[in-house]
Amino acid sequence: MLSQLSENWILKLLSLIFALVLWFFVMGERRQEIGFSVPLKLENIPQDLMLANEVPNLVDVRISGPRTLLMNLSPQDISISVDLKDLKPGLTSFKRLDEKLNIPSALKVTRLSPSFVDVKLERIKEKQVPVVVSIEGAPADGYRLVGTSLNPAKVTVIGAEGELKDIREVTTEAISVTDVTESFSLMVPLIHQGKYTQLKEQEAIEVQVTIEAVPEPVKKPGKNSAGGGK
Repeated sequence: MLSQLSENWILKLLSLIFALVLWFFVMGERRQEIGFSVPLKLENIPQDLMLANEVPNLVDVRISGPRTLLMNLSPQDISISVDLKDLKPGLTSFKRLDEKLNIPSALKVTRLSPSFVDVKLERIKEKQVPVVVSIEGAPADGYRLVGTSLNPAKVTVIGAEGELKDIREVTTEAISVTDVTESFSLMVPLIHQGKYTQLKEQEAIEVQVTIEAVPEPVKKPGKNSAGGGK
């Protein structure tokens, strides 16, 4: 009798242990869903080409799978890489970004936004354009602005070919001549607000502003100023 009770107790204990192991296994493998903001990386941009449209830096991703795998998934280890190798100028759509996500195969992407990206590549070109001086105000009474001279008079803009075609000039920051009575020179920053173009090297130029006194009008002699009358 005692031996049977002892034997049943051992069986019950083994069953309990097995049930606990199974419970932990099931709990560990319970599927969950977690959201991440995943960096989008553009790799291998061809030489002499550049990105000429807006591409999101982050992609919102929701991933489901076994809890144990999700718990070991670090946001720093997740990214989406888009390979631009051998692409030509133009617009290319990359779809099925979920297939480019570097996660274990046991995990599943349930939502991804955006689900695709458009990448526009353009040739990198250069163009020389004239600099236009911006003047504000007026010299003091009795003085006038004669003109300005620039060094250099042209600068180089570099960037996406499409945007570069529409650039005709670059302007300086405004130079005030309000109440000025003499000529002066100064270094003036250039203004260029291109989206996919920029100044190649020159970001400021020297401007010589020439101011001079207004000549007094020449007085003409009166009719009776000489010779007198009878």
